[in-house]
Amino acid sequence: MPTPSVSYLVPVLNEAGRLADAVRGALGQDYDGAQEVVVAVAPSADGTEEVAARLAREDPRVRVVDNPATDIPAGLNRALAASTGDVVVRVDAHSALPDGYTRRMVEVLLETGAANAGGIMRAEGRTPLQESVARAYNSGLGLGGGVHHAGSAAGPAETAYLGVFRRSALLAVGGYDETLRRGEDYDLNVRLRAAGYEVWFVPDVEVTYWPRSDWAPLVRQMWATGVWRGEMVRRSGRTRLRYLAAPAVVLGLGTSAAVAVSGLDRRHPLPFALAHLAPLAYAGFLGWAGATAGASDLPSRVRDAAVVATIQASWGAGFLKGVTRGAGTTVDRSRVRRR
Repeated sequence: MPTPSVSYLVPVLNEAGRLADAVRGALGQDYDGAQEVVVAVAPSADGTEEVAARLAREDPRVRVVDNPATDIPAGLNRALAASTGDVVVRVDAHSALPDGYTRRMVEVLLETGAANAGGIMRAEGRTPLQESVARAYNSGLGLGGGVHHAGSAAGPAETAYLGVFRRSALLAVGGYDETLRRGEDYDLNVRLRAAGYEVWFVPDVEVTYWPRSDWAPLVRQMWATGVWRGEMVRRSGRTRLRYLAAPAVVLGLGTSAAVAVSGLDRRHPLPFALAHLAPLAYAGFLGWAGATAGASDLPSRVRDAAVVATIQASWGAGFLKGVTRGAGTTVDRSRVRRR
């Protein structure tokens, strides 16, 4: 069988400092087939367009398309339309593909017949806060985790991190849903499986992910992600239980605060004092989370607990907004500002 050609799709917004590494990491893969990179550039304020144009001049395998809609799904679809590869590899400027990634994933597609394959998302940090965020991701404490965070058995999966796709399958389900501003990967994999395709998890491949490194961008990212997850549940009427934990925390803490402000716990101590069990239980959970996330010193453990609380509160509040009122025009503002 001829070696499949590969197209790397790279949607970017304000990624002038990361784009060159992402493109070189893709084209530097040890792979025998033809390779190309299509960069979808949203209107940026940091010179990303100029970096993309320079990369295209330096290597004819790099093509640049505009993404005036800004959102990632729209950029991915524009890059897909301009690409030619038999296999489509999604690339994130905040991730680093390991050596042999493309070769291994294409082998999996050919061996299993799957439409999409993905490995472990291994978060890493360069600063103390980013390290704490990475530990929350890797341990599954932030949002309960998924197979691509800590799975160990290869096989069919619910979704995949980034993804290496058969082009034919991706086109058959209509590409990415541009009405979603977050959660487009999960939605795409749901539609692939509904169409009879398999999504395959490959635990021996790890992709490095660099999470947000400041508090405010982390809150904005998690809020927007939660809102759009709630919107997806609102549309489908279905969700996984693990996605209900963070909203339950927000509801429990909110109920306790409301009871305390209203004074009901003082006028009717027996029934309403029970509302205060939620913050007590959650405080215990955060203490356990800080102790077990993997940090070796007390300040890092306290920071780990604060990161878990920030992720869950922001995501959970966003989810409740999305599931009750819809996502509207909510967008991840942490991508708009240069990080």
